[in-house]
Amino acid sequence: MKKIGLSIAAFVATSSLYAAIPSNAQLLKRIEQLELQVAKNKKVTSHKEKYVAPVAQIENNSPYGKLKISGDYRFAVDNLHYDLADGSTAKNDALLTNRLWLNFSYKPNEHIDFNTKLAFNKVFGQGFIYYPGGKAPFDGFDWLASTTNTDDRFRVKNAYINYRDTLLDGKLPWSFGVGRRSTSYNQLISWRDDTKANSPLGHIVSAEFDGGHLAFNLSKITGVSGMKVKFAAGRGASYVSPSLSPTPDIDWGKNINMFDVNFVFYSDEALHAELQAMHVTNLIDLKDPQNPNQGFDTVGNMDLADFMMTYNAKNFNNTKFFASFAVSQTDPNNNQTMLGSPDKETGTSYWFGAQTALLGGRFGLEYNHGSKYWRSFTYAEDTVAGSKLAVRGNAYEAYYTKEIMDGLSFQARYTYMDYDYTGSQGFFGSTTGAAMKIEDAKNSPMAKYIVDKAQDVRVYLRYQF
Repeated sequence: MKKIGLSIAAFVATSSLYAAIPSNAQLLKRIEQLELQVAKNKKVTSHKEKYVAPVAQIENNSPYGKLKISGDYRFAVDNLHYDLADGSTAKNDALLTNRLWLNFSYKPNEHIDFNTKLAFNKVFGQGFIYYPGGKAPFDGFDWLASTTNTDDRFRVKNAYINYRDTLLDGKLPWSFGVGRRSTSYNQLISWRDDTKANSPLGHIVSAEFDGGHLAFNLSKITGVSGMKVKFAAGRGASYVSPSLSPTPDIDWGKNINMFDVNFVFYSDEALHAELQAMHVTNLIDLKDPQNPNQGFDTVGNMDLADFMMTYNAKNFNNTKFFASFAVSQTDPNNNQTMLGSPDKETGTSYWFGAQTALLGGRFGLEYNHGSKYWRSFTYAEDTVAGSKLAVRGNAYEAYYTKEIMDGLSFQARYTYMDYDYTGSQGFFGSTTGAAMKIEDAKNSPMAKYIVDKAQDVRVYLRYQF
């Protein structure tokens, strides 16, 4: 019985196996179906390749040929307090602001890279630009349009192309660039703002400029670590009529031009020493501060210079120190005055700071002092209460920055500015930039508009991606 049962089972299994094998006709039909599917897939793949191939090429041509996109969002709360020259006070207990940067960079090969940054800066629930007869006539000024709080529009902060190559068999690297330059959040200012520093020295310039540069890395041919020289030129204002005016592109004044040279004497992981000298032409001031619609006067030229040093003491709690000394000198036009004087006047400023590791973050202290005729180009400095580096008097600052998690950081900052002279936050002539002792200004009819002391307590939450 067992043998009969096994034979029956074997017969059934064999019959099932042969039954599962398709006939020739079925095989041919299946082959035809597969051929149709393959042809269909080829068509879809070809269609995708038409659009996807350039992206794949960008991703695969390492180490260049990559499009990089990043962002930086910051929410800040500023508590602002002002003591005015007439004895009154003004304040805002909680000024809320948004800042968003979108960064795009593309490097197709070893010689060329293009970088652009879009910036959005806005006070909560308010816009401050292009209000005819409004209270903020300078918010659209080109030097700070993409760094000050305006409205809910993105603005082009940077748009710059760089070309890099070498001379002398690779011993002399050089670069050339042109576009909307990265000239805010500059060296030393970048410490407290926790950003990568742009090349100008922040003590004398933090303003947006369009222009170009030519730079040479001298370290290989001199044997001096980090030695570099950079020549730059920028245009701060072009005096032309709007395109839709009856007389478009007709000069109504003089262009504001900037020429500077940066020279790095020495730079390594511990020590950095650098000098920047700058000449600026055809500077301006308001014709009438009470009526900004009357426009500007061209008042004269200015020369500035700054020498700064930094030292990184890694073995001393990873502490960094810096010192910077700057000079400015006016050169008024005939029949004009600058900073309240018809003569060439020299101003000076010094700035010291340190930053150290503390409680898993970075703690910093800074102090700067400016003389009577000190004048800087720091209109885009990231301090809501006004540029501390422009102060004709004394400024003190303390801050603490801590990374909460990858990309997310927190900062608390206190800035105190004590003015000895007026005009620190003005332009370059005598209507907004005149240097008058604060004590003398207390009896002026304008005393209620003159700031004697200012404080800014800021807390921010920031996410970088």
